[in-house]
Amino acid sequence: MKVFALVAAAATLIAVAAPASAQFAKPEDAIKYRQSSLFVMGQHFGRVGAMASGRAPFDAKVAADNAEIVASMAKLPWAGFGPGTDKGTTKAKAEIWTEQAKFKDSSDKLIVESGKLAAAAKTGNLDAVKTAFAATAATCKACHDAFRAQ
Repeated sequence: MKVFALVAAAATLIAVAAPASAQFAKPEDAIKYRQSSLFVMGQHFGRVGAMASGRAPFDAKVAADNAEIVASMAKLPWAGFGPGTDKGTTKAKAEIWTEQAKFKDSSDKLIVESGKLAAAAKTGNLDAVKTAFAATAATCKACHDAFRAQ
């Protein structure tokens, strides 16, 4: 039931993601939006990671459900990096706004790799999940290294 609620919430967020950037009343709202999106994505990615690393038993359905949420959530946070969102309570580096093409490339890679993770998880094959998880994690790390302050 929890997974269904999370999938429903993710689907709702996806439905409003495109016009979301135009709907932020204040830069702080956009920052909260992107941080929340990244938090939810990270929680579900961690669940898949626990299975991929052997810290949790592999459950093909749980892995597929969580990987699907990751793939959906990977499309959302980027609307929250608009003008004026470089200030405030954020770990975002200035390079996000000075190297926008590189940042966009990083976000696009995450979207692609998380889609591959979802597809791998649907197969129910743990080795495929491990491979796709590692590739997705590498895109996360590369983006954090370049664009996230510690």
